[in-house]
Formats: sequence, C-alpha cells, structure tokens
Amino acid sequence: MKMFFSLMLLAFQINAFAGQSITQAEVISAQEAWGDGIVKIGEVYLDGGDYVEAASNHIKKHYNYDNGTVMFKPTLASVEPFRPTFDSALSYFVGGNARYSEDTGFAIKPWTNVRFDNHKILLKGNMGIAMGHYYFTNLEGKETKVEYTLGFMKSKKGIKIFLQDSSLPYKP
Repeated sequence: MKMFFSLMLLAFQINAFAGQSITQAEVISAQEAWGDGIVKIGEVYLDGGDYVEAASNHIKKHYNYDNGTVMFKPTLASVEPFRPTFDSALSYFVGGNARYSEDTGFAIKPWTNVRFDNHKILLKGNMGIAMGHYYFTNLEGKETKVEYTLGFMKSKKGIKIFLQDSSLPYKP
C-alpha cells in the first residue's frame, strides 16, 4: 500500500509541472552538472576537505529526495541494491554507514572526469529520461564504462533526478 501511495505522489509531481516542459539541452546540462559534482566530491576528498558535506550538497542539488520519491539503483550495490532515502544515497557516494556495509564510497574513488554517451533521450512534459553509457575516469586515466537510465524531472526547484539505474555491462 505504501508503494502505491509513493507512485501516486510521483505521478502527481510529474503532472504538477506538466506546463514546464523539459528540453534535451536541459537534460544534457543536468547530466554534465551531475558528473561535475561527482568529480568535485573526489577533489574535496583528496584535498582533505569535508567530502561528506560535498556529497550531501550534491544529492540535495541533483536528486528529488526533498521533493518526493527517488528510485535509485546504484552501480556497485548488491546487498542493498535500492537506495530510496537521502541517507542511503549518501552512504553509496561516501561510505561509512554501518547499515550499508558494502559501500566503499563511489564518489571518493576518486574520479577525474565523467562523460556521457546518450543512446536516447525521451522527453515528455516536465520529464526527460536518458539511457546510454557514462564513463568514469580514475586518477590513472583509465575509464570505467557503466550503463545507465536517468530520469529527470523539471519543477520549481530545478531539474532533479527521480530515477537512476546503473550497472556494469554484461561480460560473457
């Protein structure tokens, strides 16, 4: 029953801003800003700064947790593969939460670049859904290819992620 109400709330949020259509350029800009934020968290970590605060700010800026439901299935999570709360997302990005012992801090690996290769972007009213690959570059210059689906919602609070599903490509 709780899931039903969460989905109804999400549908309401989607329809509430239907007059504010999202554009492909806005989706691409949101992707780039998200990638820059991941890199920034790693930079703060390497500089000995408050990387937990940097990650918190990143989540607040880019994810819809403060506005409603977020369906987040991160790349390197298997024991707790779904992260429906702010705290669960924060744990994934920076680690250190005993509830999510598998988390080692995805954003503090760190990464020096994130680039997107969109297969398709679907626009519908205030929603944009992008699917493709993103590539994370580590300190040695090696890229890690990850498959993603990202759902963005445009509202009065800006463009936020309400859906993220990431996985490493299948290797036979």
